[in-house]
Amino acid sequence: MSATTKEEIVQQFVAERVPVRSVIGYGFGDFGGNLAFTLSTAFLLYYYTDVAGLSAAAVATMFFVVRLWDAFADMFSGRLVDRTMTRFGKFRPFLLFGAVPLLFLSFLTFHVPGSLDDGAKLLYAYVTYAALGLLYSMVNIPYGSLASAMTQSVRERAKLVSSRFFGAALGGVVLTYVIAPKISHLKAQKSSLSPSEYTHRVQAIFTQTTLLFIVLGTAAFLLTFFLCREQVVRTQPRVSMKDTWDTLRHNRPLAYLCVASFFYLIGLFAVGGASAYYAQYVMGDIKWLAPITLVNSGISLVAAPFIPKLVDVFGKTTLFQWCGLFTVVGGLALFFTPTGAIAPALIFLGVKGIGGALINTVMFGLEADTVEYGEWKSGKRSEGATYAVFSFTRKITQSIGGALGAAALSVGGYLSATASVPNPVQPDSAIMAIRVSMGIIPAVAALAAMIVFWRYPLTDQRFREIRNETELRKRQQGHLIAPDGEVLG
Repeated sequence: MSATTKEEIVQQFVAERVPVRSVIGYGFGDFGGNLAFTLSTAFLLYYYTDVAGLSAAAVATMFFVVRLWDAFADMFSGRLVDRTMTRFGKFRPFLLFGAVPLLFLSFLTFHVPGSLDDGAKLLYAYVTYAALGLLYSMVNIPYGSLASAMTQSVRERAKLVSSRFFGAALGGVVLTYVIAPKISHLKAQKSSLSPSEYTHRVQAIFTQTTLLFIVLGTAAFLLTFFLCREQVVRTQPRVSMKDTWDTLRHNRPLAYLCVASFFYLIGLFAVGGASAYYAQYVMGDIKWLAPITLVNSGISLVAAPFIPKLVDVFGKTTLFQWCGLFTVVGGLALFFTPTGAIAPALIFLGVKGIGGALINTVMFGLEADTVEYGEWKSGKRSEGATYAVFSFTRKITQSIGGALGAAALSVGGYLSATASVPNPVQPDSAIMAIRVSMGIIPAVAALAAMIVFWRYPLTDQRFREIRNETELRKRQQGHLIAPDGEVLG
């Protein structure tokens, strides 16, 4: 069979366009997931220290421990996905049945009972946050894996990950503009409120918001379930532990991607927890958290529709390699921005946000490509475990990055709010720690990521060659399994 004929045969199976409704529907999934995820990354450190009254040191330890637990929850979820096959497919059932429990756990996490003593509050925080992480893994792992099963086209996958990032950014804007202005308004009234009344009202903001997100998030996940369909066929409905190991152990592109992402995301998660503090103590008012999020998310919203075209022109590998320069330049400039300089701070956040938008979008497209590489090497398709390893890396960095942000506050001598001192004056060392978390840590981490990714071996062209060879081999082998588990012959 000629090479041209082989190419024509393969393109019958891999070049189908993903319907617009499915591209939009896929974005709703990350909108729903980020109502829980971004809420915790942006506000949980602030909530624990300034509302629940836990010390920054205790929260730093808890973030490290619980987020490490989250990483292993990802591996459990990945194996669960790979062993699943239903008439709805392998991935979509988890979205259908996991949405409400996930979002309800978000409500419980931001509802630490004020009547408990400090030890009981900390225990409650550990339990609810760990449970939230487990439920998030059981929804997010199948959701992230779904993109690799919807299409094998480089361009169509770029559309899916762009839609996903658009949905995530939109979720970030929504939750920030729901919460931050209300907290800022309360702070303006603080002098007329007792400490207990102030804390009670801030708690009410988080309670009302998380209850609202149960409704919005569930609707978003249901839209993803109904609008998206799995299309890629496989040679076996379920994957054993041995098969999973075979798909992962020789997957060099996945290894390089995970290490590079490890460094990029350390900076991302360190910033997530520090943003509220930067708004309040460097820019002068927590109300600036809304513009900070709008700048970061707005860059993402504007950039997302253009990412498929950028992928066409430059390729995912080149984009991922060089977009870290925006993070380096923006982070260093942000560190040296004077206190109270609102406009420069927002400009440099925007520069850094361009890098973050490209990095955090393209990495999901690269992860989807590593699924095909693992299948090419082993003959077994394992989307769940591949995405779980990638997500495991993200959770490890979330643990380290979040702990770094909280630890920097502790080392800098940050003073948590208490009932007797609800608005303490922070020392200069605490302000410096906030600056380091927002600027220096992301810049250094991005530079390390760029160095690691230099040796990444899977270009878009090489991916197409591997994908085509694998798909032709599967068709010649026969006994293919459809997404609903039906044997095609």
